[in-house]
Amino acid sequence: MTVKIHYNDIAENYDQLRESDSDTLEKLVTRSGISQHSRILEIGCGTGNYITALQRYVGCRCWGADPSTEMIQRAQLHNAKVLFSMKPAENLGHQNEFFDLVFSVDVIHHVDNCARYFQEAFRVLKPQGLLATVTDSDDTIRRRMPLSFYFPETIDLEIGRYPTLSKLKHFSRNAGFEEMDNDIAETPFELTDSEKYERKAFSCLRLLPEDVLAAGVSRMKRDLHRGPISCVSRSYLLWSKKPAKTPTLPTANTRC
Repeated sequence: MTVKIHYNDIAENYDQLRESDSDTLEKLVTRSGISQHSRILEIGCGTGNYITALQRYVGCRCWGADPSTEMIQRAQLHNAKVLFSMKPAENLGHQNEFFDLVFSVDVIHHVDNCARYFQEAFRVLKPQGLLATVTDSDDTIRRRMPLSFYFPETIDLEIGRYPTLSKLKHFSRNAGFEEMDNDIAETPFELTDSEKYERKAFSCLRLLPEDVLAAGVSRMKRDLHRGPISCVSRSYLLWSKKPAKTPTLPTANTRC
């Protein structure tokens, strides 16, 4: 199921309320082996949280691509050393074999054509370059805390939105990538207020009826009145490696 979220309309909330997960960032750096000499592209960069953090931490050359005008405009304010462009995942516009690492974070379920996402990433990566697709599995969706706990109605919605891991691995193989071992990133945190959820900083909350959203926020506020809520942010990192020698592959238009 494809559900369209209009990101130009919610860029301000994303910019103010969303942040990068520390364990996801650490795994992107350590697993990829990037250095200050690397070239990195984030697909669906939004307001630039991840690519900005990587550029500042590693000091490498970085690019970000996103189809939303408002997201890109806000991203450009955060780090002038990152080159941002308004491009969709299926048509990145960069030259062949240019990047050492391409990654996306919680973006693949918004991509119209998953096969093209992998094909474009394959095209712009250098031989032996890496693609990291940070996404969610059925398990990580069900275990979301606090999102799935206070808004259990999002679970089936999200499982319907996210391509399965088996589908993503299929698209990756068909694009020519080699399979690699994958990671689960886990970042514990303490929730101290409900602002992100009241302002619908997570796109799935925008799919809920207002009364359902209000009921979940009310339960959250009740528990917050007793003190901070212990939470864990989890993500699945699907790693794909471009082989040293590029195979000849058929063109595919399979959608998510």
